[in-house]
Amino acid sequence: MGIFEPFRALGYVTDGTPFSVQRRGLENYVTVSVGKSWQIYNCAKISLLFVGPQLERKIRALASWRDYTYVATGQSIVVFNRTRQVSIWNGHTGKVILLLAFGKHILSIGTEGRLLIWPVIEEDPTAPVVPVGSIQFRQSFTPTCIVHPDTYLNKVLIGSEEGALQLWNISSQKMIYEFKGWGSPVRSCVTSPALDVVGVGCADGKIHLHNLKYDETVVTFTHTTRGPVTALSFRTDGQPFLAAGGSSGVISIWDLQKRKLQAVIKDAHDGTVSSLQFFANEPVLLSGSVDNSLKMWIFDSSDGEARLLRFRNGHSAPPTSIRYYGNGQNLLSAGLDRSFRFFSTIQDQQSRELSQGHVAKRAKKLKLKEEELKLPPVVGFAAAEIRERDWCNVVTCHMDHNVAYSWRLQNFVIGEHVLKPIPENPTAVKACALSACGNFAVVGTEGGFIERFNLQSGQSRGTYGDSSLEGSPAHAGPVIGLACDATNTLMLSGGHDGNIKVWDFRTRGLQSTISVGSPLVKLAHHPANGLLAVASVDKVIRLYDVVAARLVRVFDGHSDRINDISFSEDGKLLISSSMDQTVRVWDVVAAKPLDAMHVDAAVTALSLSPNMDMLATAHVNRNGIYLWSNRLIYSGSDVELRGSGNSVVHTPMPTVSSHEKVGLENGTSVAIADVSNLKAGGDPFQNDVPKETTQILPTLITLSMLPKSQWQGLVDLDLIKVRNKPTEPPKKPEKAPFFLPTLPSLSAEPVFVPEKKAGGELDSKTTSHLMKRQRDGEYLSQFTHSLHTCAESKNYADFVALMKSMSPSALDAEFRMLQLVDEEDENEDEDGERSKELVDIGLLMDFFAHETKANKEFEFLQALIQLFLKVHGETIIRKPLLQEKARKLHSMQSHAWQRLDSTFQRLRCTVAFLSNAQL
Repeated sequence: MGIFEPFRALGYVTDGTPFSVQRRGLENYVTVSVGKSWQIYNCAKISLLFVGPQLERKIRALASWRDYTYVATGQSIVVFNRTRQVSIWNGHTGKVILLLAFGKHILSIGTEGRLLIWPVIEEDPTAPVVPVGSIQFRQSFTPTCIVHPDTYLNKVLIGSEEGALQLWNISSQKMIYEFKGWGSPVRSCVTSPALDVVGVGCADGKIHLHNLKYDETVVTFTHTTRGPVTALSFRTDGQPFLAAGGSSGVISIWDLQKRKLQAVIKDAHDGTVSSLQFFANEPVLLSGSVDNSLKMWIFDSSDGEARLLRFRNGHSAPPTSIRYYGNGQNLLSAGLDRSFRFFSTIQDQQSRELSQGHVAKRAKKLKLKEEELKLPPVVGFAAAEIRERDWCNVVTCHMDHNVAYSWRLQNFVIGEHVLKPIPENPTAVKACALSACGNFAVVGTEGGFIERFNLQSGQSRGTYGDSSLEGSPAHAGPVIGLACDATNTLMLSGGHDGNIKVWDFRTRGLQSTISVGSPLVKLAHHPANGLLAVASVDKVIRLYDVVAARLVRVFDGHSDRINDISFSEDGKLLISSSMDQTVRVWDVVAAKPLDAMHVDAAVTALSLSPNMDMLATAHVNRNGIYLWSNRLIYSGSDVELRGSGNSVVHTPMPTVSSHEKVGLENGTSVAIADVSNLKAGGDPFQNDVPKETTQILPTLITLSMLPKSQWQGLVDLDLIKVRNKPTEPPKKPEKAPFFLPTLPSLSAEPVFVPEKKAGGELDSKTTSHLMKRQRDGEYLSQFTHSLHTCAESKNYADFVALMKSMSPSALDAEFRMLQLVDEEDENEDEDGERSKELVDIGLLMDFFAHETKANKEFEFLQALIQLFLKVHGETIIRKPLLQEKARKLHSMQSHAWQRLDSTFQRLRCTVAFLSNAQL
C-alpha cells in the first residue's frame, strides 16, 4: 500500500437493479443496489440509513424481510442482518437473477432455469440453510419476472422470455396452469388490488391486465414511447391508476376505470426505469432508474398530474472535472450528463445539483426534453471562495460553447451574467480562471484569444494579445489553461502551440514567453511558491519558475496521455493521472517520484483537499467520485516508508462502504462491532483501546497519534457542552427493585452491588467496570484504581491506555470526581487527617511530571493538563503541598516547550536552505 489508500465512493444512489420496498410500522424503507454494494434509505426523506459491505460480484437481485436483506450475487445468495453478513446460500449452478420474499420463504431463480425455495432466517442466523424445495423449468421457458398474486395461497406467477406465463404451487412444487401470453417477452409483472387480476408489461410496449381465474385479458394499453415496459405499479389508496415505466425514462399513468391515459411524466428519468412502487394507501410513487436516481412523485392535484416531491440523485454519466471547494469538506464536479454538482464529503444529504434555471418549466412550455435545454457538458471551471457572499464566484466553460457562464454557489444557481469573449470572432471557450481577489474572471478560447471580465457587472475589462501574432491573439492555437497569481500581479496562460506566456495582470502586457517544445494538455499553478506545472503531449510534466522564466523540474514516468495534475496545498507534492491507469505522486523539493499506484479505471480528474488528507478522483466509465485517504496525514509515517518510488503498486478502488464500517443516519460512521455498544448507550471509544506509541529516542518528543477530535475535545469541552445543551430537562431514571442492592454514583443509571463468590469475595467477572476496589470503606472508580496501581509501580502505560480509550466527557467526569478539599478545612495542617483527600490530585500531578519528562503522548498530555488545571486550579493554589508539585511541573513544561521551539526554528532554517539550494 502506498501513500493513498481507498476510503469511500461518493455520488452513488442506485443502479439498474430493481429495488425492494418494505414497510416497517409507519415508515417505508427501500433497499437499492449500487454495483457490488447495497444501501437502505428511509423513504420519509430519502435519507441514507445503512450501507452494505462490498461484495465480490455485481448484485443482480434484492429482497427484504424484517431486519434481513437477501442479495443475489453470482451463483450465491448473501444474507445480511442489517449490515452484518450472517449467511451465504449456495444451491444454484447459474447466476441468480430473481429473488422474491414470499411469506416465510425466499424464492430464487437462476439462469440455469431452476427455482429454489429457502426458509427465512428466524432464530439462529449462523445455522446452515438448505433449500426446502426445487422447481425445474423446461428449456423453452426462460424466467424473467416473478410475482405472488394476492389471495393465491402458496402460488407464484412467473413470466418468461418466450412470452408465456406459468402459475406454480410452491408447496406441492407443481405447475397449476400455463398462460400462452401475447407473443412478446414478458419484462415486468405486478399484482393489482382487484382480485385475480395482474398487470403484465411486455417488450413490445404493451401493457396487459389479465384475469388469472378465467385466463382472459381485461384491457390492453400501449406505452407512450417505444421500447419495453420495464416496471409497473398499481395505486392502492382507492384510485384506479396504473403507473408504467419504460426504457425511455418516461412514466405513464393510466386510468383503469376510464381505460385511458391520465398523465405522462416525460422527463422522469434519463434512462430506463428499473422499478416503480406505489406506497400502500398513499398517493406517492417511488421510481428508480439506471440514471443513478431515486424520485418520489405525489399525486395531489385534481387533474391527476404528478409532481416531484423529493429525490436523491448523482451523476448519470462519468464526471470529467472535480475540484475541492472551501475547507476540504465540499467538492464541485461536472460530468458528461450536463450537470454541475456540489458534493459534501461529510453528509450525503447536502449534495445537490446546481440549478440551471427553470429548465423543467421551459421544457414543458416548449414541449421539449429537459436534456435538450440544459447547458452542454462542462469542460472546465474555476471557483473562488472569497466573494461567495457578494456575487457569482464560479465560472464554467462548456463543450463547443462560445460563452462562459457564472454561478452563484451560495444559492446553488446559475448567475445572471454570461461572459462572451471576442464577440466579433466567436470560438469555443476552452479555459477559465478567477483572480485571487474574486473580482475578475479570465477566459480563453479555441481561437487563442484571452479576455478578462468583471464578475460583479459581467462587463469586459480588456483582452490579452500578442502583437507578434496575426490578429493579436494571445496564442497561435487553443488556450489550454489559465492561472492568476496570489497578488493579482501576473496572469499565466498555456496554449496548444507549446508556449507558456506570462502577462501583466493589470496592464495586460506580455512579459515573457516560455517555449515548452510540445503542445500542452494540462496546466496547474501554485500561487504561494510561484511554480507552474504543465503536462504536454510528450507525456512529460515540467515545472517552471514563472518569475525567473526558467525550467526547474522535469518529471517523466507516464506511458500514456496525462489527464490531470494538481499541487498539494503546501506546494511540496505534485499529483498526476494518466490514461495508463496510474496516479503518480512527485516530490517537488527533492525532484523525485514518491509513489505510483495502478487503479482499475483510468483517472480523468483529481483534486487534493486543502488539508491534504483526502484525494478525490473521477474515473473512466464510473459515475461516482472516489476518495482516497492520505496515510502520511493519518498514520504520521515517513514519506520514505509509505512511498513506492517508481514501483507501480496496484491499489483497489474505494467502495461505497467497507466491511468494517457502517453508516449512521447523522452522517457519521463507526465500526460494526461498536453498533451494539452505541445502541446500548455505550461509548464507541471503549472497544478501541489504542496501543502505546513507540518512542525512537528518549530525547525526542513523541505524539499520541490520537484523532484530533479526541484530544481537542478536552480543550473545547465547555463550548461543546453549551452547544449540546438539551432542550428538555432530563427524565428521572426508573427506580431499581427494592430487593436489588445498589451503590451510590453520579451516573443516572443504577449501579448494582456485584454478587459474591462462595468464599465471600466479589467475582471479578461480574464486578461493574465503574467500581474496582475499596479504600477506607469507599469504592474507587477504574480510573482512580488504575492511577494508584500505576503510581506504585512507576509505570503509567496502563493508565495512559485507559485514558486514551475514554471519551472527552468521560475524562472530564473522572477529573471532577477526584477527592476535593473542603473549603472550611483549607487552613488545617497538610499533614493532618484531611491530607488524604489530596492524594489523588497529587498522584495525578506526579503522573503529568513523569510523562512530561519522558516526552511521551505530548499533545494528549497538554490537553489533559489544561483540563486538569481548569478543574483543580483553585485547590492547587490553596495547598502548599500541591503548589510545590505545580512548580516542578511548570519547570518541566517550560523546558519541554523551549526545546520544542528551538527544534522548530532549526528545522525551518534547514528546509529553507535546502529549498533555495535546489531551486
